Amino acid sequence: MTPTRLGSADLIRQVLDEGSFESWDFPVDRSGHDASYRAELEAAEQRAGTDESVVTGTGRIRGRQVAVIVSEFRFLGGSIGRATAERIVAAAERATRMGLPLVAAPASGGTRMQEGTPAFVKMVDISRAVLEHKRAGLPYLVYLRHPTTGGVFASWGSLGHMTIAEPGALIGFLGPVVYETLNGVPFPEGVQLAENLVAKGIVDAVVPADQLADVAARALTLLTRPGSHHVPVLPRRRPIRPGLVRVPSAMDMGTTGMPSRSVSGPSPTRESVWASVELTRRHDRPGVRELLRHAAEDVLPLQGTGEGESDRGVLLALASFAGRPCILVGQDRRNQVSTSMGPAALRTARRGFRMAEELRLPLVTVIDTPGADLSQEAEEGALAGEIARSLEDMVALTVPSVSVLLGQGTGGGALALLPAQRIIAAEHGWLSPLPPEGASAIVHQDIDHAPDLAFAQRISARQMYADGLVHAIVRERESANDAPVEFAHAIAKEIGHQLGLLSA
Repeated sequence: MTPTRLGSADLIRQVLDEGSFESWDFPVDRSGHDASYRAELEAAEQRAGTDESVVTGTGRIRGRQVAVIVSEFRFLGGSIGRATAERIVAAAERATRMGLPLVAAPASGGTRMQEGTPAFVKMVDISRAVLEHKRAGLPYLVYLRHPTTGGVFASWGSLGHMTIAEPGALIGFLGPVVYETLNGVPFPEGVQLAENLVAKGIVDAVVPADQLADVAARALTLLTRPGSHHVPVLPRRRPIRPGLVRVPSAMDMGTTGMPSRSVSGPSPTRESVWASVELTRRHDRPGVRELLRHAAEDVLPLQGTGEGESDRGVLLALASFAGRPCILVGQDRRNQVSTSMGPAALRTARRGFRMAEELRLPLVTVIDTPGADLSQEAEEGALAGEIARSLEDMVALTVPSVSVLLGQGTGGGALALLPAQRIIAAEHGWLSPLPPEGASAIVHQDIDHAPDLAFAQRISARQMYADGLVHAIVRERESANDAPVEFAHAIAKEIGHQLGLLSA
């Protein structure tokens, strides 16, 4: 079946009771963007008839008041920029305050390539807002439309109490165009279709848009407690806010009152950023095993999910740094060379998150991955959903948490371990929504512009520090590749320092 691809206005008219929709959207401020990007946004507005790639508001479904978030794919492919994310967060938070069920209807290619890493990490803020809505005892329904891929499917698109999809919709972790550009062969047909995801237990049902109102009304009736007036029931113990809240400046790191470490050195350039990417891809770059071998005081490895699955792409261990026991979840890059990090790796990570919370131990995550598995097995094993649930689990933690951006930080697999209270980065570490070659494939239909995109997307540790996304940078006095023991001790010292401040 060919997807209908309704625009946001058409879907709202079809699903909400006639005349009941009330917009919550305010005009978008584009003054901070350069002239070229502003022109793109203005052209997208003319084409789509909306000022952003999502529309939010409230209305009624068969008489029941709901909040809605609806993507507009004609606006730059429904991509999520910073303003888009802030609009989604505002809608979810307002729905929570008002005690309204939330219905989301994404249709998006994921993060907006023009805004890069600063927009990519906003998926954490969206996940946090959705989590708070669900913790208030309010229903969250998701209707996946054609197409829904990337960071949207791997965050708020996979967190619904009930998830249904448009017939024939393309739904997957990585868009097939990017996959083919990077691998030279097309992605297997039929894997990323809504009907296949229902068969694999990832999506609950396939429902045409003209039947969505009836299904949503039934679901909301069944998901709402009898006699409830949708008054939010907040948890007794609120989680400590993770570190990815917006920080005022690089010298004042927000609510904890902890100053960041000062960072000196030249400003990043295209050449220096790409040199960091290449350096972290070298086979002799020290990883999580070297960190534990050279700098942890004690290490007791654990194995797998505890439920019959194992993936060596993620290492789980009990460890100690600077006299402080912790649960460590680390991406083992060297074990991702022959077999990429799949869903079981993230389920192993989530086992570690649960242990930290249950035992009231600090959590340390180590990010170092060329990217999650891009295969039929990963798609059908709910990779996107595991990334989304990892984000949800991490932002719900109430124990001290530190994330270490040790080297490569590619895509949703890296983001899944990022949202700690404090984020530290090795000097050459980086984080991007896609491998730079993938971003080049989307923007330029080739991989030759990867160095340009890496710099423009602000993926490097120094750029992230300047943007308030990293709290401290660990200098590599020599390349970590040439001084692995010194590097490991420097990282461990910073982990101990941050855990000490958080515990205090």
